[in-house]
Amino acid sequence: MGKAEKRAGRFTVYGRVQGVGFRYSTVQRAQALKLAGYVRNRPDGSVEVWAEGADPALDSLYAWLRRGPSMARVDRVDRDDFAPTGNYRGFSVTY
Repeated sequence: MGKAEKRAGRFTVYGRVQGVGFRYSTVQRAQALKLAGYVRNRPDGSVEVWAEGADPALDSLYAWLRRGPSMARVDRVDRDDFAPTGNYRGFSVTY
């Protein structure tokens, strides 16, 4: 895969997304999609996701984030696209 095919996305997920296993489900999904980055809770009750990888994988993650795990209720997902930083080797929960 060439560098031109890699992208990064910052996703902010709003709704009932804390205390429902959202971060750990996101890690599993992102790892399955071979994405690098992190997921973390934000003080306002939302969840932030930074992911780097292939465009189709980012699109797939975005579609999944709009549903989330079964206990979650997703109201909205904001997405901003960026050039990848290359700073991440895996995908994990950060605090």
